[in-house]
Amino acid sequence: MTEDEPASDVEDEDTDETLAEEVEEVEEAVAVPPPPIEKVLAAPRVRKLDIVSRRNLFFLLSLVIIIPGIISMTTKHFLLGIDFAGGTEITATFSNNPTIAQVESAVASENIDGTVLATGGSTFIIRAAQLQPAQQTSVINDLSTKVGPIDRSKLSILEVGGTIAKETIEFALLAVVLAAVAILLLLMIRFRNVPGGWRAGFQFGGSALAALLHDVFLLTGLFSIMGAVFNLRIGEIDSLFVTAVLTVVGFSVHDTIVVFDRIRENLRVSQRLSFEQVVNLSIMQTAARSIITSFTVVLVLAAILIAGGASLKGFALALMIGIVSGTYSSIFNAAPLLVVWRRLQPVR
Repeated sequence: MTEDEPASDVEDEDTDETLAEEVEEVEEAVAVPPPPIEKVLAAPRVRKLDIVSRRNLFFLLSLVIIIPGIISMTTKHFLLGIDFAGGTEITATFSNNPTIAQVESAVASENIDGTVLATGGSTFIIRAAQLQPAQQTSVINDLSTKVGPIDRSKLSILEVGGTIAKETIEFALLAVVLAAVAILLLLMIRFRNVPGGWRAGFQFGGSALAALLHDVFLLTGLFSIMGAVFNLRIGEIDSLFVTAVLTVVGFSVHDTIVVFDRIRENLRVSQRLSFEQVVNLSIMQTAARSIITSFTVVLVLAAILIAGGASLKGFALALMIGIVSGTYSSIFNAAPLLVVWRRLQPVR
């Protein structure tokens, strides 16, 4: 490498040479005529990942998981937290350092359908349905009697009304829609230089967007089933859940771009491979990386889900479901969907 030659150009050339070698091996395997039946029977079977030819099976599996969630969302809706449904939030600091179990037992005896979150030390957040001032005073006095003295100087009562909850829902939906549109435009620009120009770029962006919506519907559907159908508190929809959804959107697109980038590079160096073969080769080259990366994140989230506080369990579970779904959709849905789209609308 000379001083005038940029290092990045050399790295790109090395990458292109590596990809060209891999593609050439596949092309040679495709071009070689089948061996005699005796050799086929005698030779050991070489297993290769073939996702594209089995795409209908993976599409069906996604529908089997998503459709019950969509039915639950349309009929049962969601178990909404105080951020969306409105209610009363009491932040109380006790003088005797009680355990969260003691506070939960006292709140349960009040019959206010409340939840308790530990913020550290002797401070707890009690969330319940809308309470009248008299009810708030009664709950605070009962907690002082059953749990321990409350520091009145640090006592905080927050009321979230229906108007604030409605605005929160609207902004959350708007954030998801804007993120989806921005991702579609970004991917169209990124992949406009593949054969087919802007039309091909739209196919790449549209396939990634479909995989993104797959992850969002799967996550929200499962939480609807857990919260509205089985009435599990971990399935409650709150502001942390919206944060998890937006995080999943970014993670899902990241995995999809990894696969699509490899497809683009392989298209540049392939000579005799069909588009389906290029896509399948690209999936084989990137699947292990995507799965291992996601698995390390899932391990951390599993630790939070098991040992974390109650306020983080729903958030950790939502991220775990979304990341697993995002990895699956990037490998088994987005790229095969791109093949189907290219078959229906060929580009040159």
